[in-house]
Amino acid sequence: MKRLSGIRLARKATHLGSGEILGRACSISVIVFLGREYGVVILGVYGLALAISRAANPFIDFGLTHVGARLLARHPEHGAEIVRLVQRRRLLMAVLTLPLLIAYAISMRLPFHLKLFVLIFSSTSTLYAVSLEWAAWGKESLKLLGFARALVPFSILVFVVVGAWQSGHVLWWAAAGNGVGYCAVGGVLWLWWQRQLPPQSSTGPIQIPSDILAPLIFRRTSIMGLAWFAQIAFNSIDTLMLGQMSSPQQVGLYSAAYRILTQILVTYYLILLSAYPTFARQDAKDRTKALRVSLLLTLVGVGSAIATAVARMRHLIIMVVFGQQFVGAMALLAVVIWAIPLDFVTSYLNNAYFAWGMEKRVLVCVGVAAAVDIVSNIIWIPRYGAMAAAVNTIVSYLVYLAGLLLVRRNTRIHLVGSVSLSKGTCQV
Repeated sequence: MKRLSGIRLARKATHLGSGEILGRACSISVIVFLGREYGVVILGVYGLALAISRAANPFIDFGLTHVGARLLARHPEHGAEIVRLVQRRRLLMAVLTLPLLIAYAISMRLPFHLKLFVLIFSSTSTLYAVSLEWAAWGKESLKLLGFARALVPFSILVFVVVGAWQSGHVLWWAAAGNGVGYCAVGGVLWLWWQRQLPPQSSTGPIQIPSDILAPLIFRRTSIMGLAWFAQIAFNSIDTLMLGQMSSPQQVGLYSAAYRILTQILVTYYLILLSAYPTFARQDAKDRTKALRVSLLLTLVGVGSAIATAVARMRHLIIMVVFGQQFVGAMALLAVVIWAIPLDFVTSYLNNAYFAWGMEKRVLVCVGVAAAVDIVSNIIWIPRYGAMAAAVNTIVSYLVYLAGLLLVRRNTRIHLVGSVSLSKGTCQV
């Protein structure tokens, strides 16, 4: 039985945050530097390249990050074979991703040199397939995971600063920094993994039992993959559709507002990432407690308090972070910031559901929400631009939350029945 101890969870989040916060600081530094020094258009193009890269990563994973981490958490003795099988699939998916990136880059409403930058930047991000971040997550090596997650944004920041000083072709330097960062992540994590292997692993692969191998079958991981891909697409689709249907200026303003939102959520995501292996080991009784209404209402309350504070200070935040040329992002921030209380609940629930192997239900929920978002964007972005994307974000979050709460209701009924049956069996 595994319960979520507040002290233990805080310690894990601190370990992960030791590097994650550095990475976030580097990431926001790049955004602020590009926005202030090069303007809305350059920031919009860079934000679009980031959004494409983040949408490509779950396609490369296609469920393997969560499934692999879950298997390593439960069966660490079979780590060598789990890593071999997972990485072989990730490399194949990275190769299949490249044609999709090319097709999207060609279709964007950008000059050729900016299209080329977006393509090169997103293509170097496919080096993510080499990384063993998922293995460090499953083994709960959270200090290492945090350090690894900081390497890419740190590398981009260094290259951008050097590029601005040397030549002024800052976007090309950003692409180079992205590639170097992913190579560094892959190298560091593979060196770590080689030290994790027991001596006998070097004599040849060990056959793992079929009940452990079964979750890695493509038919099984594809459900998790679709669910996680839909989740990331749900978070990125507005920026991607603005890149197709609106101007770089609108993308830049929306990226500025949305970046404030994501930076505020960073600490919360650290806690959820740290809790995933614990969620994966929970029994029915602990899962029932994890779905308490009081806990979900607390998350909504905390998120609402943060959103209210940011909404009142949005003018100061935008002026300090991005400057006068991003004044148009203030109205967008006043809307998208209300995704915080919604995201607090949806992220908590889908993280728990993923850990419990309920990805099919998450897929349905996020699929419906993403469909609502896409259709609404198609209708309204051509007329209202970034403001339409902001409003549609809140609407689709509400749809997503409603679906996850319905899953919670049905799951809790089933779990309560399982606990009662277990107690009755013990009494007999």
